[in-house]
Amino acid sequence: MASILFFVVLTIAVAVLFKFYHARSWTRPVAVNYHFTRRCNKTCGFCFHTATTSHIEPLDHAKKGLLLLKQAGMRKINFAGGEPFLYSKFLGDMIDFCKEDLRLESVSIVTNGSLVKESFLKKHGFNIDILAVSCDSFDEATNIEIGRGSGNQVPQLYKIGSWCRQYGIKFKINTVVCRLNYQEDMNQQIDALRPFRWKCFQVLIVAGENDSNGTLRDGRKFLITDQEYRNFCERHGQQKSLIAESNRLMAKSYLILDEYLRFLDRDGRQPSDSILQIGVQKALESVYWDERAFRDRGGIYDWSRRVESCSEVKKGLDW
Repeated sequence: MASILFFVVLTIAVAVLFKFYHARSWTRPVAVNYHFTRRCNKTCGFCFHTATTSHIEPLDHAKKGLLLLKQAGMRKINFAGGEPFLYSKFLGDMIDFCKEDLRLESVSIVTNGSLVKESFLKKHGFNIDILAVSCDSFDEATNIEIGRGSGNQVPQLYKIGSWCRQYGIKFKINTVVCRLNYQEDMNQQIDALRPFRWKCFQVLIVAGENDSNGTLRDGRKFLITDQEYRNFCERHGQQKSLIAESNRLMAKSYLILDEYLRFLDRDGRQPSDSILQIGVQKALESVYWDERAFRDRGGIYDWSRRVESCSEVKKGLDW
């Protein structure tokens, strides 16, 4: 009897362990944010991915990492920083590789907009699905106080919006709602710019990045209450493009690959080893990614550029 009971318990334990291992080993990094540089030409006071290093991987290493991610199930890549357009040649090469070689569903970029040029979009725009520009205020004095500021943030935003429409790229705006802008009414400008997505983040504090006097940025003075954040979102509730992301949804729902091709952990643990050294699955297992929060915040959406725009742009350009 004892031997039978032991066998039953052992069978159940093996089944549970197999199920757990199977689930872990088949984690899919569906959408990855590759912060390939930490360098930036702006000094936003609440930045949570600061220039603690100046490292950037060689292009062949970056491409190998992107290939590994595609093989592991990645469907969308988002290039961010720092400011990715500081390395426009590197960025352009990766964009083309992801679309033309890896055939990813979506390639997107997040930029502060200051270095975006029409010539870049003319050359690489056919391979860009989404261009997201960070704009935290339509008052230039506020932008300057935040740290974005040379005074031309808003005119440049309108230029980029126009270029995106011209080259068939989905235009997106990212806004960090903070102490300096949470009372602002942006409805008129958003109506005019017509982004396909307007993502509004509640300002976030990340340990070791922007949480003290000892870090490069101290975002604590920009903090707002949950209610103040909700008030901002309610004021702009008429905007169909509005995507609200509170701290709860944002903090651990993004898969972030850093400049060393390591997954970052927002649960207090160390980054993973490089995916070039240990592979994507082992790297994922060593960090915490809240996949449920990823889905709750609408992490999977219509992220490919419009087909009709692609054909129109392609016909109109000499590639």
